[in-house]
Order: sequence, then C-alpha cells, then structure tokens
Amino acid sequence: MKSLKYYYRDCLKNGYVLGAYNFNNLETLKGICLGCQRSKSPAFVSVSEGAFSYMGEEFIKNLFESAKKEYKIPIFLHLDHGKSFEICKKAVDIGFDSVMIDASALPFEENMKLTKKVVTYAHKKDVVVEAELGILSGVEDTVDANSDIYTNPQKAKEFVEKTGCDSLAVSIGTSHGAYKYKGKQKIHFDVLEKIEKEIPNVPLVLHGASSVPQEYVQMINTYGGNLQGANGTAEATLKKLATKHHIFKINTDTDIRLAYIGSLRKYLKENPAVFDPRKPNGTALEEVAKLVEHKNKKVFMCENKI
Repeated sequence: MKSLKYYYRDCLKNGYVLGAYNFNNLETLKGICLGCQRSKSPAFVSVSEGAFSYMGEEFIKNLFESAKKEYKIPIFLHLDHGKSFEICKKAVDIGFDSVMIDASALPFEENMKLTKKVVTYAHKKDVVVEAELGILSGVEDTVDANSDIYTNPQKAKEFVEKTGCDSLAVSIGTSHGAYKYKGKQKIHFDVLEKIEKEIPNVPLVLHGASSVPQEYVQMINTYGGNLQGANGTAEATLKKLATKHHIFKINTDTDIRLAYIGSLRKYLKENPAVFDPRKPNGTALEEVAKLVEHKNKKVFMCENKI
C-alpha cells in the first residue's frame, strides 16, 4: 500500500488532492472509509481536539486500526488543529500518521518555536507535521476567530525553512464552519500564487473548505433544524485549487456533519416509531459515504489513486 510520503509528492506532481475528512464516531468513520473504498481514493481521517476528548485515545486508535483492516485502502490518521505540544505528542505516541500543530494565534517567533518542537519530536517517530501560518475566520470545534489574517508569503518561506514542517496550512480567504461568506466569495488566488512562488516545493493545506451542500442545509431546515444563510466554498473553486495549485490536502468537516445530521433528522421525522439507533445511523452512514465518494471523484480528483 502506498505511503503518506508518496502522496505528498504525487499529489503535486499529478494535480489532485487528498481529502481530510473529520470523524467523531463509528458511523462517520465507516461512512468516510466506504466512500473512499468506492472511489478507490486515499484520504486522511482526521480527529480534532474536541473529537479526541469525546471519543478517547483508545477508541480512536482501535477504530482506526479496525477501519484499515476492513476497508483495505490507504487512510492516514491525522490530528487536526492540535493547539499544544502535549496533544501532538500524545497523538504521535499512540500511532497517528500525521499531526497538525496550530500555533497560528501566537506571535510569529513563538509559532515557529512551538512548531519546531513538535517537528523534532514527531520526525523521530516518522510522523509528518502540518503547521499553520495566518488565521482563518469562523467557528468550528476548538477553532474560533473573528477575522482573517492572510498568510504572508515571505514569512511562509522563513517559517518552513526554520521549522522543517512537512506541509503548511495557509489562510487565503476560506473560513471555518457553515457560515463562510457574506455576499461574494473571496478566495485570494493572488495570495496563494505568491506563497507558491516563495515555497514551490512545499505541499499546502486548505482549511475551512467545506462546500456546505445546499441539499443538506435544506434537509436539516425541513426536518426541524435552523441553518438559515449557511453557505460554503463552491465546488468549482475547490476543484481549481485541487488541480491547478500546490494544494495537496483539503479539509472537510462541516460537510460531513451536515450529511450525517441531515440524514438523521429526515429519517427520525419520517419514522417516528423507530427506536433502534442502527436504522437511522445506517442511513446517515450511507449519506456520508455518498458525499465522500462525490468529493473524491468530482472535486478532489483522487479517484483510482490507491
């Protein structure tokens, strides 16, 4: 089976990206893996600090190992938005393939210092490290920021050279959560192109890039929810970023939640006598798989890359 380091190189060479899909329970993990199996796609399966606390390290480790055996596809366990050395160390020690140290809220020098500390520890155990420079607005799990601070291209070059991080999450106008834009979308391709010019061989990561499919927003609202005005990044834009730029990983968390919760709400509303959780959860699992298969085939262009 191909390694994660293989995909670091091959994505940039051949114009596709790996989806990084967040999971919070058994059903979302199985749905992600089933979608990847159907599209024959590699992927990151990501755990945020919040999900880490919710599930616990032993459940995460064993769920992931079971998923690898069952689905027989290249999936890589990733810590999303680790805020401290301690949480990154814990993830490395229990067998994560990749960790993200997100010290982007710290001053530049402190961000570099903490990132370098994580890189030094993780590389000793052959674990790759994603760092972040710049800040994305929006709210999602433990991430909460009121405004964007775009990545400085010159600072990005210095940052990567001094920390030795394997990939860099950049801020170019995407936003966390289900409410990404007020009015016109504002992806700054000019900022991205300057970053790529400064660090042409560094794989870049895009956070806050869920497309917030309107069919799921409508489904949630129809069956008792309230997501008025929720919107996301257009899939055509994501496809352009995936195929024409140095992006190698695009994070998808909100869309997974929308597919899962929308399906649950619909099933429970239409089947009020059901009290067996396997039935609505099975339907939601299938909806997640459908979403992931679509993303891999039509947006991330990583079909048949295993």
